[in-house]
Amino acid sequence: MSDLAFLSIARLTGLIDQGALDPVALARLYLDRAEGVGRPLNAFVLLCRDTALAEAAAAAQRARVRRRLGPLDGVPIAIKDNIDVAGVPTSNGFGGAPWRVPMQDAEVVRRLRAAGAVILGKLNMHEGALGATNDNPHLGRAINPHRAGFTPGGSSGGSGAAVAAGLCAAALGTDTGGSVRLPAAYCGVVGLKPSYGLVSTRGVVPLSYALDHVGPLARTVEDAALMLHAMAGLDPDCPESRAGAPPPAVAASASLDGVRLGVLRNVDDDPPEPAVAASFRAACARLGRLGAVLETVELPTYDMVRGRRAGFVRVEVEAAFVHGALYQREPARFSAEMRGFLEFGARASAQLLLQADRRIALAAFELARCFDRVDAVLSPTAPQVAFAFDRPPPANQGGYTILANFAGCPAISLPMGATPDGLPTGLHVMAPVGREDRVLAVASAYEAAAGWQLAPPPPYGPPPYVPP
Repeated sequence: MSDLAFLSIARLTGLIDQGALDPVALARLYLDRAEGVGRPLNAFVLLCRDTALAEAAAAAQRARVRRRLGPLDGVPIAIKDNIDVAGVPTSNGFGGAPWRVPMQDAEVVRRLRAAGAVILGKLNMHEGALGATNDNPHLGRAINPHRAGFTPGGSSGGSGAAVAAGLCAAALGTDTGGSVRLPAAYCGVVGLKPSYGLVSTRGVVPLSYALDHVGPLARTVEDAALMLHAMAGLDPDCPESRAGAPPPAVAASASLDGVRLGVLRNVDDDPPEPAVAASFRAACARLGRLGAVLETVELPTYDMVRGRRAGFVRVEVEAAFVHGALYQREPARFSAEMRGFLEFGARASAQLLLQADRRIALAAFELARCFDRVDAVLSPTAPQVAFAFDRPPPANQGGYTILANFAGCPAISLPMGATPDGLPTGLHVMAPVGREDRVLAVASAYEAAAGWQLAPPPPYGPPPYVPP
């Protein structure tokens, strides 16, 4: 039965529709895995066993009378711990207790519940969502299920680890500079960052009002599309919410004939590791065989190093604004590193912030100009694969992903292969604002043709196949 834990949402919902799968048994399977084989990964900070089983029982009753609420009805989902779930503490990865207990769900959680999703619990994250390793000094490290002692990425590291290890069917993460897509790449799953404002951030602890997004991590591109379809839409009570075209519920495309794909030349200024570069060359060749027309595109004035730093200045200033009062009252809740970020943000001059914002705006403008020539832009998701916690974090982790946050455009990471020693690599696809359909079509076509199955090895991955 543990094989069920690694089925896609599309497969699970089909089994529930047929009466072949009880949502209660499915929820119990994930909960038991999270408390058992998955415990050493430290992906969950809190499990909501009683409420999850009650929600699953309600979904089972709807299935019995054929009144399911949609494809997510009865599907167990887990939530990053900077997203509010009513009656459940929200730590935001900070230390100290008691944590704030929200009285209502974040809008994105409310929408998932309205679609029938079962909420399993809250997931580990990098402190304050400001980092990409998930080496959390208060809640402990989340571990990459592909390699003991290695990072799952961040800041949504618990989300990536939980999906990859079969501890939930899908998860929510947040993404300010790559924090959904980096864990997806490091853990061998799919991570989708939608267009800015397409998914409400109301009820999500802010890091940067200007750059924050909420997105799903899932096993397949189709699953990410199903999740996004349930979550997206204008929220009139969220200042950052934007009206947009409804995203497709299913991403299906077998051909890319005539689709113009731009290979981002700026990546050469901060090149990826050789194994990542080799995977990317193979991915581009496969996309060409699917009919896509590939050409090189460039942001002519963009500097990768200065661009990353501009994003970090914006984030540090906003983090100081959001968390400054709590820091002044209770500094012990914050690590020395986080205190340094907040203090820098509080001291930053208006001139420094304006300089950073101008660099961000120019990057967004130049990326938009690329989309005048091509339908989507490609790069590796990250310059490197997952690395050991005892190695200093590379400064360039989010160098390729942060461009989509600057531009507010949709972007996806999906499995691109693995290094010779078995660590996943990720393919990154960006498209113009509002064109989730284009991102999903390119990703779906590549996924179907490549057929990568990057499940971690046992005990976290599925058991080896034994012929009958």
